[in-house]
Formats: sequence, C-alpha cells, structure tokens
Amino acid sequence: MKKRIISVLLASMMALSLVACGGGSKDKEASSNDVKADKSESIKVGIINNDPNESGYRTANDKDMKAMFTKENGYDASFAYSLKNDEQIASAQKFIQDGVDYLLLSAADTAGWDSVLKDAQDAGTQVILFDRTIDADESLYAASIVSDMDKEGETAVNWLRDQKLDEYNIIHIQGVMGSAAQKGRSGALDEAAKSDGWKIVTQQTAEWNAEKAQQIVQSVIDSGEKFNVIYAENDDMAKGAVAALDKANISHGVGKDVVVMGFDCNKWALEELLAQNWNYDGQCNPFQAEYIADVIEKLEAGEEIAEKTIIMDEKGFDATTITEDDVNQYGI
Repeated sequence: MKKRIISVLLASMMALSLVACGGGSKDKEASSNDVKADKSESIKVGIINNDPNESGYRTANDKDMKAMFTKENGYDASFAYSLKNDEQIASAQKFIQDGVDYLLLSAADTAGWDSVLKDAQDAGTQVILFDRTIDADESLYAASIVSDMDKEGETAVNWLRDQKLDEYNIIHIQGVMGSAAQKGRSGALDEAAKSDGWKIVTQQTAEWNAEKAQQIVQSVIDSGEKFNVIYAENDDMAKGAVAALDKANISHGVGKDVVVMGFDCNKWALEELLAQNWNYDGQCNPFQAEYIADVIEKLEAGEEIAEKTIIMDEKGFDATTITEDDVNQYGI
C-alpha cells in the first residue's frame, strides 16, 4: 500500500508543478486525470489458501474469494494453494517480492509465520488473515477474519455431552494436524474425554480426506473394538466413516448404534441430518471475502480497523431439530 500512496503523491506533485509553471486549464485537467487514473489502478492482492479440493467447505471458500477479488471489482489477484506450511510460506515470500499491496492468508499451520510477516511489514504489504488464526503478534497483520474453532469444538462437545449416552466410546478422526480447525475441534474433545471419563477408541488424522477416514473406521471395525460415536472434524471424513459403517452393516444416526458427527455444513451433509442418518453437524462459515473487502476498503481510505479480529457467527445443527429451511439457508 505504501507504493500506491507514493505514486499518488508523485502524481499530485506533478500537477502542482505544471500550475506553478503557468500551465493552462487543459494542463490542470490532464494532471487531475493522471491522479485519478493512479488512484483507480487495481489493488494487487496475493491470496494463499488451502487446496480447494480439500473439502466442500474449502471449495465454497475459494469460490467466494474468486468471485470477490476480480478485475471488475478493482483487484489484480493471484492465488496460491497448498496444505503444507512451508509451501505456503514460499508463496507468501514470492507475493511480497512481486509487490502485492495485500497478502490474504489462510494458514495451513498456526506456527512459523513471524519471519515472513515481518518481511511483508517491511515491504509495505498489509496482511489479512482469513478462515484460520496463526500464532503471531497482532502487530504483524492488519486484521483477522476467522471462525472460532475452539468454540466450534466446545459447541459440538456440549451437544454430545447432552445426549447422555450410557457410555462414550469414540472414534476421533482428526483433520490436518496443526491447523487451527484441527486444534480447536480436537482440543474440546480431549478436554471432555479427560473430565468426563470418555474413552477415545482411536484418534488419528485423515487429513480431511474421506477415503482415509473410511480406512481408519474399517480398521477399528476389523479389530473388534467397541465404539458408539464417530467424531469427524469435517463432513468429508464423516462421509468416509459412514461408508465403512454401511459396508459392515452397522446402523448410524438418530436412535441407531453409532452417533455420527461432522463439521462444515455442506448441503449434502445437512440433508443426511434431515434424513436422520447423521446426528450433528457444526457450522464453519466459508464466506469471508466480503468481510475482507470491507477491511481493504477501510485501509485504502486510511481508516483504523476498530476490531482487529472479526469472528464469524456460527452454530451447530441437531438431526432431531433441523428443518428443510435450515438445509437451504445454511448448506454450502
């Protein structure tokens, strides 16, 4: 953004110089137009996200970003994707070197970002976090538009506690380790297992992947270990888990043998709740682009960002109370 401000100042100085040298009204008008042209040049943004194929949530999130940050809306946007932190950091360094005005970041891991964010600050590149938090000082980024992953986990675990099952034998399928979503959703269940005496039959990462989740559940089934809850940290992994249950003719859903829990509120997942094949789905709002654009607009106008951290409003859905309207309104 510093680069954009300097170019506008230089154009303004040129306009004043022409007036001082006795330039006529046409010269003034031409100079004024030059300044306007500079001010209206595209805002250059570098957007670093997770792989759009990671999940339905991520596909919706990427689509939302691409719909907002277009040439028609005044942006020159470049995109980079990875589920690996080191690859994302390399992309961030390249975007900074390319002179982007804004770096928009959904980090694969919460750690390791301090150095590159300091480089961005030195280069005059404003950093805006979206979707996921990172472990870095707030002075290193302009704003953070995120889901409260800890609250998502707590809401889900409180719902599970309220089911008052005779016993809790849980298959815990985790997302990509170290991500904010995994930490928040895992942390709440870990705490509940300790405080309430719940048994975690297995706790493994399927890296948001349905096939890997199916393999994890199939392995537990083959072992003969008893379980009655599947806590999957996204819908795709819940879907994979259910595929293993179906293959083994194990019933699942409301009033059945296994409680199935997912996150993200894909429309097809909410339809599974409506049919009572699943029991719970936690919302994770993927539509952050409008919030980010609003922050950029304020920064471009020289305004202060009153709330540095903007938390998306989210809820959890129960198969016994969800409606068709809920599916249509909240399904992504």
